[in-house]
Amino acid sequence: MDKKLGPSIKDLRLMKRMTLNEVSKKSGLSISFLSQVERSKSSVTLTSLKKISEALEVNVSHFFNLQDAESASITRRVEREEQNYHDVNFSYSNLSGNFQNPVFEPIIATLLPGEQQKKPYSHKGQEFLYVLEGVLTVILDSEEHFLYPGDSLHIESSTPHTWFNDSNNSVKLLIVIAPVNKVR
Repeated sequence: MDKKLGPSIKDLRLMKRMTLNEVSKKSGLSISFLSQVERSKSSVTLTSLKKISEALEVNVSHFFNLQDAESASITRRVEREEQNYHDVNFSYSNLSGNFQNPVFEPIIATLLPGEQQKKPYSHKGQEFLYVLEGVLTVILDSEEHFLYPGDSLHIESSTPHTWFNDSNNSVKLLIVIAPVNKVR
């Protein structure tokens, strides 16, 4: 578990003058869970991190790219590997580097077996998923689908949805997120 993630979430929450209760209401996550995450006492799933970032009105990458932004960005694989975020349930690597004000956020994620957060939720923006390895379980409007390598999904994020690894093997996928403030 990355010990910098929790404090960076707390710092942003305080900077935005938000209480844990406000973040809880906007994210649908419990106050006790958010408190544990901020104190690095609990790990966070990619789904939970997406909910927290939306509640705080930032891209997920905000918590991992703390360097100066650029108007053009080439990120070599070796540089990206150094910036990876690893947790108990997933690893995450932002592919956009330090690009200034991106319209979308490309991510490579590896989901380990055993995701526990399977309840669909909706939010603003769009998501695109492309499965590179493994079998991804997707729930759209209460209907379950399985995406295999080479399969993709593009949705308005206002559609109740969730996706997770319900298999015994890792799932690697390309994710492109366009937050609401970037979707035209």
